[in-house]
Amino acid sequence: MMRKTSVILLSAATGAALTLFVTQPRAVFMGSSARAATADTYRQLNLFGDVFERVRSDYVEKPDDTKLIESAISGMLTGLDPHSSYMDAKSFRDMQVQTRGEFGGLGIEVTMEDGLIKVVSPIDDTPASRAGIMANDIITNLDDEAVQGLTLNQAVEKMRGPVNTKIKLKIIRKGQDNPLDVTLVRDNIRVRSVRARVEQDDIGYIRITTFNEQTTEGLKREIGNLTNQIGGDKLKGFIIDLRNNPGGLLEEAVTVSDSFLEKGEIVSTRGRNAEETQRRTAHAGDLTKGKPVIVLVNGGSASASEIVAGALQDHKRATIVGTRSFGKGSVQTIIPLGSGNGALRLTTARYYTPSGKSIQAKGIVPDIEVLQDVPDELKSRTDTKGEASLRGHLKNDGDEKTGSQSYVPPDAKDDKALKLAGDLLHGIKNSASAAPTPGGDNKATADRPKAAN
Repeated sequence: MMRKTSVILLSAATGAALTLFVTQPRAVFMGSSARAATADTYRQLNLFGDVFERVRSDYVEKPDDTKLIESAISGMLTGLDPHSSYMDAKSFRDMQVQTRGEFGGLGIEVTMEDGLIKVVSPIDDTPASRAGIMANDIITNLDDEAVQGLTLNQAVEKMRGPVNTKIKLKIIRKGQDNPLDVTLVRDNIRVRSVRARVEQDDIGYIRITTFNEQTTEGLKREIGNLTNQIGGDKLKGFIIDLRNNPGGLLEEAVTVSDSFLEKGEIVSTRGRNAEETQRRTAHAGDLTKGKPVIVLVNGGSASASEIVAGALQDHKRATIVGTRSFGKGSVQTIIPLGSGNGALRLTTARYYTPSGKSIQAKGIVPDIEVLQDVPDELKSRTDTKGEASLRGHLKNDGDEKTGSQSYVPPDAKDDKALKLAGDLLHGIKNSASAAPTPGGDNKATADRPKAAN
């Protein structure tokens, strides 16, 4: 039997896609006990058919057959673990857009305010920025249709569309007496998953918000920009901020890790069958040329974020600062079900850090723990429960860990983890630090094959 699947590593909270296709032959040998089990399975399927027909014929209102089937499939998958699920056709398309990190649209970051769409910021060099759309503009109409009554997702979907198609926006702008009518032509928009700035004149700060198909490209660009802006001799090192990054593509987690490593294992995955074990290794070429690296994590850092943090920690390539990460150590596979039928998102493997450690339901423990000062009104909402608290999660050997702080102060001057990272890169001693020197040793602690608009 031949099977074609798309292998991906999913975030803790959201799905993601990967363009890696695997075809695997499987021979089936069935003994007497297997035949008996199969016969029992078919009896259970007959039971399902009986229940399905009874619901169709006797339910108080005529049900939708498609919804009944989809709900049954969804229930089967969600009963496995928190990350397996069924995606209908629309959810599958949305997931593909999310993981590609690009789409036909206008280039506006928006939010919902009082039932209207408010512009947070236009993205540079997009139709929105070129047309003069400004932060705090209020969008009241899309192609003469009022946005009042639409959800944010519905409005965003209307603004997206094929490249080179037009859409008219009616905008209310503070200081303007009359609404503005602006016609925009949709273009190819790339989601910025990587943002960067200079910290303290000599440190490169890079924030990665998700792992989509644009992430590694964005990371390479920002490392080059920061190196040129600060100057290679003056540059003290890099802070890679993965806090509250829920994850994304396995391939991007591997290539991001590879950007800082010269050699060695990055991650290994182990599935139900021994032949499905895979080991990913680094290639020569550290983009930072050996500059020290600090990685910031917290309770909201999950999945692909944990692969990067785990790889750099095991190779002693970076010092990990913050609080224990989420603890999602499993890999999902997207299995398309044919045109218009959506897809399955199925947990198919666990992943392991280079030292052979599974972080499932345990998380990455930082080299230096830093707790933030949380405002009193937020204290009940700033801890993430973690993978171990999810009902039906895959179990791990030993003590599982749950609950970790995920608060990041909105003002950088109040960010204790960021300040400590800067101190470390400037060589300022800290009593909490018993961590490896950033960039001081590029050898893994273990290097053995193991059977993520």
